[in-house]
Amino acid sequence: MAVQTFKLPDPGEGLVEAEIVEWKVAPGDTVKVNDIVVEVETAKSLVELPIPWSGTVAQILVDVGATVDVGTPIITIDDGTGAGSGDPGGMEQTGVSPASGAAQESAKESAKESTQESAQESAQEATLVGYGAKAGASARRSRRAAAGGPSASRGMPPSGQSVAAAFQPGPAAVEAASPATPTAAEPVAAPARHAQPATGPAVEPAGGRPKAKPPVRKLVKDLGIDLAAVTPTGPDGIVTREDVQAFAARPSAPPAPAGAPVAGPAAYAPVGDREVRIPVKGVRKMTAQAMVASAFTAPHVTEWVTVDVTRTMELLDRLRADREFADVKVTPLLVLAKALLVAIRRHPGMNATWDEAAQEIVQKRYVNLGIAAATPRGLIVPNIKDADRLDLHGLAVAIGGLTATAREGRTQPADMAGGTMTITNVGVFGVDSGTPILNPGESAIVAFGAIRKQPWVVTAADGTDEIGIRHVTTLAVSFDHRLIDGELGSRFLADVAALLEDPSRALVWG
Repeated sequence: MAVQTFKLPDPGEGLVEAEIVEWKVAPGDTVKVNDIVVEVETAKSLVELPIPWSGTVAQILVDVGATVDVGTPIITIDDGTGAGSGDPGGMEQTGVSPASGAAQESAKESAKESTQESAQESAQEATLVGYGAKAGASARRSRRAAAGGPSASRGMPPSGQSVAAAFQPGPAAVEAASPATPTAAEPVAAPARHAQPATGPAVEPAGGRPKAKPPVRKLVKDLGIDLAAVTPTGPDGIVTREDVQAFAARPSAPPAPAGAPVAGPAAYAPVGDREVRIPVKGVRKMTAQAMVASAFTAPHVTEWVTVDVTRTMELLDRLRADREFADVKVTPLLVLAKALLVAIRRHPGMNATWDEAAQEIVQKRYVNLGIAAATPRGLIVPNIKDADRLDLHGLAVAIGGLTATAREGRTQPADMAGGTMTITNVGVFGVDSGTPILNPGESAIVAFGAIRKQPWVVTAADGTDEIGIRHVTTLAVSFDHRLIDGELGSRFLADVAALLEDPSRALVWG
């Protein structure tokens, strides 16, 4: 018999570690080629990993909740043959008899050493939007080792699926609350990792791991609750959101005495009854690193413009009544995205980046349009590849698919890499505008504020002015002043505003 050792594959995009979220198999289970055996989470997404062999699960080498590096052995499979047949892209095979246990012990020791080495490694540059490791830095970021077991990391399964094919209608992070309000980036519920017990030992149900949908697992994680301790009321013994909320509302245990070790998950560590310490990791850690690097690398300039978007709102009403748009979500963000793409065509210098090493400006002849989405895991910025090639309906489909994927917490690293310009929709929070920070590798970002009904001076056809009630919003653009001067930035913002004020101009400019 041969024991095949499955190592965590390299996900690329500068990601070098991941956390084990859920094992789909247990020792003794039979698996087939491409069966999903584990779900892992990186700083960018959750991914289900398939196994490349058929056989029986011999040993799980990494516990749920552990974080390890790419290349770490995480599971072994007994394929029932006499010898291994090679290493299929990051998956090591060893022809060792189960009686000796040498393969399992070696793999487990490798995982342990990988965890111990991490504390001595240097930090890596942020890769929020898909940029690789900082030159001269270690190949791995420092990360915590899970208590009571080895660690694991993640890989990205082959997709082979085009961006357009993956998009489905149903935007969550960018829906308009009403015709009078802007499209808004709603918080999207991302699947979550298993929580460690908040108090007391875990109570594992007799049937195995407790059942819960990914958003419920995320809620459990955020609240610092042991999922196994929650009494399920859903069908087939599924723990529901209401079950978790009811459990969280129960009286909590008294705070631990000063100096005593804190019980509960590392994610939320109570300090007495007045503070809670939340470790910064995953997406939030990457966001912090990326924003600091961007703020202190690119000289930011921000400009604003307030614009009457009443005709845009009227256009949205007509599009919603159009049968061709019946299968997509039509929102103000859709029109803004189209206006931005038209304005980039008129001002290609906005769609560029600064090459520090070559001391050159790299102007992009394509637009990968990023849409910032706030999720429970933190801010992510997936982008629509070649958005400039899409018509209005295609753009609506793409935005819908992007937000639906973000809602599920399954945005892939490749979908966040290579962005050229970003829109951040702060209007959902009732905010008029802001001074957004550039994503690394990009030179401009547009903030879309709340759309409000306001008194506005309207010029009639005969040239007289009168006060009317109009839909008004504020746009802001931050740009890298090394390659975008005030004239270019101002003309670009003015064109975007003009297109929102009168969308018919796109017929002339586009």
